[in-house]
Amino acid sequence: MTEEIFSYNSLAAVPTAYRSQMLEERESKEPAMNLFQKNEFKETPFLPVSPEEVPPRPPSFPKKPSPKICGSNYPLSIVFIVVNEFCERFSYYGMKAVLTLYFLYFLHWSEDTSTSVYHAFSSLCYFTPILGAAIADSWLGKFKTIIYLSLVYVLGHVIKSMGALPILGGQMLHTVLSMVGLSLIALGTGGIKPCVAAFGGDQFEEKHAEERTRYFSVFYLSINAGSLISTFVTPMLRGDVQCFGKDCYALAFGVPGLLMVIALVVFAMGSKIYRKPPPEGNIVTQVVRCIWFAISNRFKNRSADIPKREHWLDWAAEKYPRQLIMDVKALTRVLFLYIPLPMFWALLDQQGSRWTLQATRMNGNLGFFVLQPDQMQVLNPFLVLIFIPLFDLVIYPLVSKCGINFTSLRKMAVGMILACLAFAVAATVEIKINEMAPPQPDSQEIFLQVLNLADNEVKVTVLGDENNSLLAESVKSFQKMPHYSKLHLKTKSQNFHFQLKYHNLSVYTEHSVEEKKWYTLIIREDGKSISSMMVKDEENKTTNGMTAMRFVNTLHEEINISLGTDTSLGVEADYGVSAYRTVQRGEYSAVPCRTKNEDFSLNLGLLDFGAAYLFVITNSTGQGPQAWKMEYIPANKMSIAWQLPQYVLVTAGEVMFSVTGLEFSYSQAPSSMKSVLQAAWLLTVAVGNIIVLIVAQFSSLVQWAEFILFSCLLLVVCLIFSIMGHYYVPIKLEDIQGSADKQIPQIQGNMINLETKKTKL
Repeated sequence: MTEEIFSYNSLAAVPTAYRSQMLEERESKEPAMNLFQKNEFKETPFLPVSPEEVPPRPPSFPKKPSPKICGSNYPLSIVFIVVNEFCERFSYYGMKAVLTLYFLYFLHWSEDTSTSVYHAFSSLCYFTPILGAAIADSWLGKFKTIIYLSLVYVLGHVIKSMGALPILGGQMLHTVLSMVGLSLIALGTGGIKPCVAAFGGDQFEEKHAEERTRYFSVFYLSINAGSLISTFVTPMLRGDVQCFGKDCYALAFGVPGLLMVIALVVFAMGSKIYRKPPPEGNIVTQVVRCIWFAISNRFKNRSADIPKREHWLDWAAEKYPRQLIMDVKALTRVLFLYIPLPMFWALLDQQGSRWTLQATRMNGNLGFFVLQPDQMQVLNPFLVLIFIPLFDLVIYPLVSKCGINFTSLRKMAVGMILACLAFAVAATVEIKINEMAPPQPDSQEIFLQVLNLADNEVKVTVLGDENNSLLAESVKSFQKMPHYSKLHLKTKSQNFHFQLKYHNLSVYTEHSVEEKKWYTLIIREDGKSISSMMVKDEENKTTNGMTAMRFVNTLHEEINISLGTDTSLGVEADYGVSAYRTVQRGEYSAVPCRTKNEDFSLNLGLLDFGAAYLFVITNSTGQGPQAWKMEYIPANKMSIAWQLPQYVLVTAGEVMFSVTGLEFSYSQAPSSMKSVLQAAWLLTVAVGNIIVLIVAQFSSLVQWAEFILFSCLLLVVCLIFSIMGHYYVPIKLEDIQGSADKQIPQIQGNMINLETKKTKL
């Protein structure tokens, strides 16, 4: 969550000092421009471009005194802004916490597609702040931008929640509603991101700078509090509440939507007491235009007759003020260091996608508490709140006392290394999970187990050359098989012939199977003889860390089994086999059941994470129907607590990289360029998510190998960044300001005298 720390340095308005300076320089340059007009050449070798009309400076907003909080210097209006930010961050991170599992288990997308769309959405959320800042600074102002885009935000939540209602249309409609809803949410959350905190800063008078600094600390606390609580709560709403017989994704998306409505209402309530500065123009646009003009002007005047200039940005001197050009020069030095940064975000943002998918294959029972797979993400904001004061007050001072010059760039490099180690640990955990999982059938193979429901043992033999004996010993009545047996096929699908020896009878039966499937051969009594049926089992995976189950009904009447408030499962009479149902992990000691003539309950016992069970309903004891239980897919054995080291490493890396990176960037660029730096920083996050999208969509690597790939890529990027940092020479901002007057291009005929202060890069 540390990318939010300095969002209050908004993509702000263009400094008004540039406007007056542009007017002054325009007058001072006109005589020099006339010299070029008197040139004796028939074709002028240098093509000046007349400056644009400078818009008039907007009037300052009235600095009316606003109500204070309990006689302090804190304006009352910031209360509405902080509450708004808490609710909005709850809304965003709460919705995002369950998003990957929604794609995987509600829309039934693959893991790669779910990961790709998740990161495409995250990337869009970090592109749209540029648009929101442009709207606020050039057109509507911060207040109206927040109001209008919050309405778009709420609409996106409503559409997203509708897309999670099973009764509303089919999968195609759910997909369309989800994509439309996510697009609107990305526009809303990204559009207001650069406005809210800066609008809070506008509420303070200049003489209350200390109070404003404390406000930003409280503002950042509200961000992490919202994300911390929502990341813990919304997975509980999804998993612990059943809607229409399934996980309640509609509620998990609806509650964050309700919080966004509250955020909008609270923010609007303070309208009458806000200080609302008018829009003053967007500095990002000015920087882009300045750079583009310098490039295009240099391209137009590439003749050998034209004197060269010390710096390529000096070619913008005919149109833009010297101070802006100097500031952009300082900015480009920092932006050069931003080139390797997206790879770090590519790793960090996989906590909500790949790491959550990894958690679904682990056991969330911690003894004192049971964690849902998507609740592990709560560790990130929790550890951020711990690590920031720990690093600032303990670790950094200790390193300094050891005589180590731990510069900002070195901290960022160490943060990258910690993220590399985190993904190496994640790869190790993934390998261990795979080792504990049962093997999968390959091509032209099936896995088969035998369930004997007859009253005596049965000898099962597969007739054929390759599969002479399925089991070395006879299968006893209601014997729990320790594992599946592997059978080889000659083609992708094949008919198998079985010989069943029961008492003195030999029964021959035939069943059709397909490769790479799991099957159970159920043997049952048929008068004085026996018969068999082949049923296809759940593949060796269960959804969302939940429990899968099915029932075999040996009674002579149909049974309806209630597995939840909205779930009723019907099982036909005389060895009917039910469909699979998934339920939450837990103890099921009294499951209500009903037949045509009686009501009763079944004790299913503990149903554990990731396991699949087969229950046979019998009534052979005279004590009423009973459930015989067989676990044929074992529960997840590896504890979810093994993800803790990778979360600790990546969060420590995030604190060292993100916080330090922004502080360093702001110290190396003029104050007028801090808004541009914020825009560039958000763009690095967006590009990082695009990298994950590309790898997930086009890489065919197994998961542990993909983790190793990301770790190695970041290690290479860290090496490149370290080399760039080694040759980087930090500058002082007073050097930029002090040298501005020396940087005036003196245009005299064909001579341009530049005294540019060289900086080693």
